[in-house]
Amino acid sequence: MENGSIIERQLLPSPNPKIRLQLVTYLSDGLKVKGLLAEPEEEGKYEGFLYLRGGIKNVGKVRAGRIVQFASEGFVVMAPFYRGNQGGEGNEDFAGDDRYDALHALTLLKNHPKVNQERIHVFGFSRGGVMALFAGILDPDVRSVVTWGGVSDMALTYEEREDLRRMMKRVIGGTPSKYPERYKWRTPLYNLDSLKAPILIIHGAHDQNVSVEHAYLLEKRLGELGKSADTMYFEEYTHYFPPAVNRKVVRELTSWMKKQ
Repeated sequence: MENGSIIERQLLPSPNPKIRLQLVTYLSDGLKVKGLLAEPEEEGKYEGFLYLRGGIKNVGKVRAGRIVQFASEGFVVMAPFYRGNQGGEGNEDFAGDDRYDALHALTLLKNHPKVNQERIHVFGFSRGGVMALFAGILDPDVRSVVTWGGVSDMALTYEEREDLRRMMKRVIGGTPSKYPERYKWRTPLYNLDSLKAPILIIHGAHDQNVSVEHAYLLEKRLGELGKSADTMYFEEYTHYFPPAVNRKVVRELTSWMKKQ
């Protein structure tokens, strides 16, 4: 069995009758990793959408409603839970080796009979922003990358988020001053020269979870490499946008993807 192969499927009740929702188990570096797969019921070829969640463990879990919302825009959506989560094997690594769970989920989408292999997009929210950038760096076939409230610098996350420091020291092995290279390895800013896909950065200026500085650093680094980024900055919002605005931004970002 190869990476990205689905080894178990379980049909779940879908909040939208036009979208089929499954809990799938797929292979990633020999580990059984779980995730949600949502696809339009209607036959046809669709664009693929890799949804990379934020948080860690039970914080920021993949929500069925959110995945179905994106699938309703005309995508086959795969949302990995990452290794070590919700019954998946291995240990979660906070943008370390679990980046390969994202990479192999792209293979899963490429092998999906309803997916146009040449039109697969990557979306990351919060901590998923780092994962999305790595997915785009590791897979040159990715059509576009969207990061929303996304982390781009792991050492900056350590500085900003006192509440995450214990977890980060446990998972990464220490502080950024003690192990700068470990934090650098988890920071995609240093590998963006390998990113081929166009990128859209969405961020709320008052984000307390992931400061807008992450977005500025990403935009600046892309500029230094001669790559342009599309940006949507929202002066009035935090990490979470009001529901009506959120729905509007979903429509705008999916329409941006389809133009790439």
